[in-house]
Amino acid sequence: MSILHSSIHGCGIGLRSQHFAYIAEHQPNVPWFEILSDNYLIEGTVQREFVQQIRPDYPITFHGVGLSIGSVEPLNKDYLKRLVKLKNELEPAWISDHLCWTSAHGYNTHDLIPLPYTPDVVNHIVERILQVQDTLGERLVIENVSSYMQFKDSNMTEWEFINQVVEKSDCHLLLDVNNIYVSAINHHFSAEDYLLALPANRIKEIHLAGYEDKQTHLLDTHSRPVTEPVWDLFAKAVKHVGDVPVLIEWDNDIPEFSRLLQEADTAKQIQQQNL
Repeated sequence: MSILHSSIHGCGIGLRSQHFAYIAEHQPNVPWFEILSDNYLIEGTVQREFVQQIRPDYPITFHGVGLSIGSVEPLNKDYLKRLVKLKNELEPAWISDHLCWTSAHGYNTHDLIPLPYTPDVVNHIVERILQVQDTLGERLVIENVSSYMQFKDSNMTEWEFINQVVEKSDCHLLLDVNNIYVSAINHHFSAEDYLLALPANRIKEIHLAGYEDKQTHLLDTHSRPVTEPVWDLFAKAVKHVGDVPVLIEWDNDIPEFSRLLQEADTAKQIQQQNL
């Protein structure tokens, strides 16, 4: 079977440009990479050429921040067109983005802003996910985001909101364990209750990352190792969802590639102990 069509399994690593030279030279034993698809949409760039170079040897997934699925503005057709072109070129196992909004009035905030959890917003999100899925020709995978504020209009929990969105849109879920923990601490709810309420059969991938403790709140920076509380929650996630592909994310203060491999090894050990 061609590597372009092989299945995703095990613990992958988020592909970052800081590691291009290392990967090209050493061809590390990594089961798969996840690319930040927004960084690869322009043809002829170093990033796009590199992923084309390694693509025959590694399965990949797409992870984006540009859909702004929660925005009230029309979906960006040019963005979707370029995303489809990249999909046809690289054949990812799946395409994911975030359950949030990132732009308003033509301005991109470059942040993942949470949503009010109401039935009307559920219906709005579902309609937009269905449009995206029609364009992509496949199910979208959506990720739960971390949050630092809540909307007074919300009349359901975040996990109730997510359950309704994935059920009504028939999409998949990217479970970010770190984001659950960060939001649980910030908003004083049970991370385990949130986790166990999610539909295991919808979860396509798990993300692991590190946060910073700002004393007044936790900040999801992807700039630290995974913490012990998040590893503990991950163990419970494995018991809940089973053998689902896992990814190590590290986006700021990026260390040497060997450090990411250590994180991946820890994730694999926890998976093996809890399956």
